[in-house]
Amino acid sequence: MRIQQLGPRPYAETEAAMRAFTAARTETTEDQLWLVEHPPVFTQGIAGREAHVLAAGDIPVVRTDRGGQVTYHGPGQVVAYPLVDLRRIGIYVKEYVFRIEEAVIDTLWQWGVVGHRVRNAPGIYVRLADPFAHGVLQTSGLDPFAGLGKISALGIKVSNHRSYHGVALNVAMDLEPFSRIDPCGYAGLRTVDLRSVGVEAPWAAVADVLATRLAARLAP
Repeated sequence: MRIQQLGPRPYAETEAAMRAFTAARTETTEDQLWLVEHPPVFTQGIAGREAHVLAAGDIPVVRTDRGGQVTYHGPGQVVAYPLVDLRRIGIYVKEYVFRIEEAVIDTLWQWGVVGHRVRNAPGIYVRLADPFAHGVLQTSGLDPFAGLGKISALGIKVSNHRSYHGVALNVAMDLEPFSRIDPCGYAGLRTVDLRSVGVEAPWAAVADVLATRLAARLAP
C-alpha cells in the first residue's frame, strides 16, 4: 500500500480525486492510503436525512455517495481514505469495516486511550468519565451512547470491490460544529477529540500511527 500524506485539502477536490482513482484503477493498480485534513465542511451520506443538519450556518454541506449520515470534517482531524481492492485482500465489507475500526483502536491505544464499539453504530467511542479505563463496556439498552463520546467516524463506499471514502479521527479540533448536527444521525451524541479527553498529540504523529495501523490491517 502506498501511503500519501496530502496535508490540508478541500473536501470536494479530494472526493473527486478518489472517485477518479477508483474508476481508473485496474487489477494491478497499487492500493493507496490518503491522509488529509479538511477545511470546515459537513458531509452527508447517500441516504443522509436533511433533518440531521440542525444549523449549518456558514459551513458548507456536501452531499456524497458514501454510506452513513451527516458528519463534520475540520482542522485538527485526521481523515484517512483507504483506496483498496477488497477482492485482493480477500475480505468483504463487514470485515473491512471491522479492520478499519481495529486500526483506530490500535491508534488510540498508542496514547493509552481505550476505544470501544457500539453495536449497529459504526465508529469508535470512548468513556467520558475515564477514557483510559480497560473494563468491558456496559451500556444501557435505552441509550447505548450513555457515558460515551464519539472520537472516530466511519463512512465508506465500495464499487466493484474497490473502496473509497474512509475514517476520521478527532485529534485537536474546534468541536462546536458538531453541535450543529445530529452526528452520524444520532441526536445528542457527544463528540470528543484526543485533546478533550486529556491527550495532547500532534496531528502528524497521530496520522503516522493511524497510517501504519491501517496499512497493517489492510495488507493482502
